[in-house]
Parts: sequence; C-alpha cells; structure tokens
Amino acid sequence: MESKIFFDSNIVLDILDRKRGNYDKVSKVLEWVETQGWRIVISEDMLTTIYYIFSKKEDLLHFFQIVEEEWEILCFDREVRKKAYEMALESGGDFEDIIQCIAAKEAGCEALLTLDRTFYDCGLKIVGYEEILRW
Repeated sequence: MESKIFFDSNIVLDILDRKRGNYDKVSKVLEWVETQGWRIVISEDMLTTIYYIFSKKEDLLHFFQIVEEEWEILCFDREVRKKAYEMALESGGDFEDIIQCIAAKEAGCEALLTLDRTFYDCGLKIVGYEEILRW
C-alpha cells in the first residue's frame, strides 16, 4: 500500500513562491517524499484558494495541470462535511483545518504537513518540515 502525506495550503504556497522563505525546506521535503515513494495529497478547495492568492495565474494553472496528474486531490463528501461541522461546533476549532484533517485521515494519509502549529488534531500525525525529514 502506498503511503500518503497531506500538504496544507501553506506548504503548496512554499513550493510556488520562493519569496516565502521556505523554498529550500520544501524542496528537501519533495525530494524525501519522492525517494520514499509517498503520494502527496491536497484538497480540491485549495485550488481555488491558492488561485485567489497567487499572482502568476498562468504559471499556477500549469502547476495545477501537473498536480492533477501526479498528486491526489480530495473532494469533501457529505459524511466528511457532516463530521467537520460537528467537530467544529464541538471544539470551536478552525473549520478549514478540521475538514482537511478529516478528509486526509479518511483518505488514508499517514501525516499532515503544515506550518500551522495549532492545526486541528483529528488523529493524524501533524508535522512540520523538520519533523518529516527525521522520519
């Protein structure tokens, strides 16, 4: 079975924008993911969010075409949405984090890579650049 890792939006933005200051770290992670044979997973809603944020639209659309072929893109089904609503109401946590974590967990991801130190914990291993490279 193929191992999977979910990339939060901030990780994808680090891949796209060298000015964010983490390009060297994310490059090492991408190399590690490839050598380990892991599959990168993101959520479908990230595409529109990143498109809205990122200024080089044509470059981004070319990047998305590559992502479409090489990564797994998750959609939120009704059950994932319902769980996320309930968990967000119960915990007061960030709905976006919660729904992504639940979807990643249900898709069989082993970890979620993020720069957000307060990312909602739904039972997945939440890691940053340094932690993932120590695996």
